[in-house]
Amino acid sequence: PSSERAAHEWYVERGMGMEAACWLAPGVLRRLIELPSPPLSRHQLKRLEEHRYCSAGRSLLEPLMQRYWEWLVGRVPSWIAPNLITIIGLATNVFTTLVLIYYCPTATEQAPLWAYLLCAVGLFIYQSLDAIDGKQARRTNSSSPLGELFDHGCDSLSTVFVVLGTSIAVQMGTNPDWMFFCCFAGMFMFYCAHWQTYVSGTLRFGIIDVTEVQIFIIIMYLLAAVGGSAFWQSLIPILNIQMKMVPAICTFLGAIFSCTNYFRVIFTGGVGKNGSTTAGTSVLSPVLHIGSVIILAMMIYKKSAVQLFEKHPCLYILAFGFVSAKITNKLVVAHMTKSEMHLHDLAFLGPGLLFLDQYFNSFIDEYLVLWIALIISFFDLVRYCVSVCNQIACHLHIFVFKIKPCSLLSAPH
Repeated sequence: PSSERAAHEWYVERGMGMEAACWLAPGVLRRLIELPSPPLSRHQLKRLEEHRYCSAGRSLLEPLMQRYWEWLVGRVPSWIAPNLITIIGLATNVFTTLVLIYYCPTATEQAPLWAYLLCAVGLFIYQSLDAIDGKQARRTNSSSPLGELFDHGCDSLSTVFVVLGTSIAVQMGTNPDWMFFCCFAGMFMFYCAHWQTYVSGTLRFGIIDVTEVQIFIIIMYLLAAVGGSAFWQSLIPILNIQMKMVPAICTFLGAIFSCTNYFRVIFTGGVGKNGSTTAGTSVLSPVLHIGSVIILAMMIYKKSAVQLFEKHPCLYILAFGFVSAKITNKLVVAHMTKSEMHLHDLAFLGPGLLFLDQYFNSFIDEYLVLWIALIISFFDLVRYCVSVCNQIACHLHIFVFKIKPCSLLSAPH
């Protein structure tokens, strides 16, 4: 379409003038990891300029943690960019969880004590840095829509590793149905949080929210380090259930409570015409994306002839987790640009290959196809995120991982 060509020409022209500001990778590498055409239209970029962050509510531990976060951000040099703080926190959390995955690929093994401690420290570092990136942005006068998108985008990916790491810590692989539920429930609830934001225009926090959940998970890592597998396999008197079922049951109850609140807002809090979303679309439209991911994941899990999920749960969760992170990013972009979400997406290619392989009686080894799906989903997520960040940075004349000198000069001292 001519509009897409015009957007592409504009993107190239603007990008050439701002390449020093918005390149995330030089030369050939940048062309490999960026999409061939700009992911956002001119209309979306215009709406992005008008976007203002809006949140409501305060969780139980937030007032107490605020003192620590304010102290911490005061120790951060003013030249460090907020997005750099965010990406360091994400990288720390991902690395520590990958260490746990290395030792426990089926979520049934016992990892070394230090691996659980490392995950506890990694999650605490991630939580701390994730909490102060916005404070650093306001402190350095560098707040922007890109920062909000970057923050939520990193959170969507971190959620995948947090739920997976938690399942490994309690050795939930011995109960594959519960592990499947806990991991996808975590991803679904994060998606729903931004779904209700897309509908109401306001990101709402509950009394028990992400801060409390992360503290609880850190405690679980510490218990895994101290008690080992014997602790999680021990029986609770009277109830006669294993200790590992406590976090699973908490996840189940938390999902019911959170989803009740989310869907109350989704069905009654639409700010668009006739109670529609911020983009004027149906409040139910985002269910198609997350619903497709969960249904495909469940079908492939249950119909696998080689017990694909039971034998390779970590790879399975990561493969579908990257897809979930991609569509969550698109939902955040749709909210910030007040635009429609389209169902057709390359993100579904990996799950689609797994489905087709099973449909044709697994004529290709399912384990091999799972690896292909994981790689495709990961690179699709990376290409989309890099392209969106670059395009927004070029459009707003800002840096991704640096602070513009003029922002530092005008920042309060």
